[in-house]
Amino acid sequence: MSEGQLDSVEALLEEARLMAWMPSPVERLRLREAAGLSRAQVAAAVGVGRQTVANWESGETDPQPPGRGKYLKLLKGLAEIHPAPTPEAPGNAGITAPQAPVAPTAPQSLPAAAELPPTAFRPDGLVVQGNPEPCIRCGVVTPFKAADGRSLHPGAMCQPPAATPPADTPRAATPAVTRVPAPAAPVQPSPTPARVPSRPQRRAQSSARAQAETSTLITGAVHEELERAEGDADVALQALVKRAIPDVMRLFEETRATARYQYTAYPSLPDILHKPSKREPDQIWEARPNFHHPHYSLKAPGSVQVTALDANAAYLSALKCWLPIGKLEHHAGGDGVDAKRSGVHLITPAPWNHPHLPDPLGDREEPGALWITDATLRLLLRLSGPKYGLIEAPTVHESWTSGATENFLDALRKVLAAARETALAQDDTITEGYVKAMYSKFISTMGESIHNREIQRPDWMHIIHSQAYANLWGKAYKAHQAGLEVIAMMGTDELHVSGDWRQVFTEGRGLTQMKIKHSDAKASGEYTVGQVAR
Repeated sequence: MSEGQLDSVEALLEEARLMAWMPSPVERLRLREAAGLSRAQVAAAVGVGRQTVANWESGETDPQPPGRGKYLKLLKGLAEIHPAPTPEAPGNAGITAPQAPVAPTAPQSLPAAAELPPTAFRPDGLVVQGNPEPCIRCGVVTPFKAADGRSLHPGAMCQPPAATPPADTPRAATPAVTRVPAPAAPVQPSPTPARVPSRPQRRAQSSARAQAETSTLITGAVHEELERAEGDADVALQALVKRAIPDVMRLFEETRATARYQYTAYPSLPDILHKPSKREPDQIWEARPNFHHPHYSLKAPGSVQVTALDANAAYLSALKCWLPIGKLEHHAGGDGVDAKRSGVHLITPAPWNHPHLPDPLGDREEPGALWITDATLRLLLRLSGPKYGLIEAPTVHESWTSGATENFLDALRKVLAAARETALAQDDTITEGYVKAMYSKFISTMGESIHNREIQRPDWMHIIHSQAYANLWGKAYKAHQAGLEVIAMMGTDELHVSGDWRQVFTEGRGLTQMKIKHSDAKASGEYTVGQVAR
């Protein structure tokens, strides 16, 4: 038998030994808690999800490959460090050693009759009687007398004392003492009961605990790849980018462990959400902008100072959006438009008559009806309301929608945002790049992608893209209202303005901040344009 075959046999034997030793679910939980480990730490070490570890500890499922071997080895090691307490012998609990029996008090011995005076008799032969007094031999009161006049049972025939202790000797009566009642103690007020947290507060606390545990999955993956790459940051980052899709799907499932909503990963979809072919475009218009102010140009001479700004992690922020969580249902007219529903809508938009502002429908050349997402429709409806009054409300012809929530991906967004913020504070470019790969690939592959078979929600992908564009439009409008000139707005994160932009936006790399965008393009960083004569 070759050395490789021997190794395979030994591996099988080792796994069989561990399987035979496998502790009960209660013991699995005890060992982890005795070692002070969280479920997230154990999950990261053995390569499974936190909920999987919870299922193993509750007995809902038994450990299965590929994580079973590592998990049992971990438990075996913990059992050596923290052995189970020795149980007491059955039937002995609460039993104390028997006490030695107390010997009964021996009867008090009486004086012998020869030691006492003789009984006194009258002339008629009867015993002399007098005032009853205690017998000088046994102490029991008797009227019979001895020759010396003391009381004595006739012939000293006293009854022996009982085995019980004699009655206490009567004590002199203690004069009654009048007791003055003590003043009543002041009544202490009842303590104020601790405030019971509300349901939103309990959910927030649960979310914070889950966020702390799931964040270890990110740091654990970074440390693992750095060790494999022997400290080479570039090699480690390349490996992390390759595993970003399965890692972010695992993170997504972990953040869904205590979620309030169930979702459909593979719903039946209407034809408009299926891409006709690889070469043909999607039928859903995401309102991607490509705006350039008609009164300014790079080619025109002039000295108007322009700054190209970059919205940080635009797709990460866009995870906060209204997503349908069930099967899409068809509605005619405006019946599918509801604040608590989301999906896609066929509309005819009203004309946009503000050339100095980007069109909220993006760079669209063909007029007429078009399919848009719920994120775009919500933006159009806001702009048609009394607060803005910039456009007429669109005409909705039909919709495919379902019940929706704005917080469906919020837990995942918070975990990734916290990891990104920590990485920026520590100048950790590896974790920053890994987090960016996770959220960008999560969005780009949740549609009809061969790279992610765990979910197929092209409606979500279109809505998140549109939400990123809607968020950028909001920044452009904020700049315009503050007196800046919007020169250009492109893609998901690029906004070019003239004027003192730092009075409007906070400079930095945080999610709500803006930074100067540098690239190889001419319109990059800080540049100048000229006005075009009209």
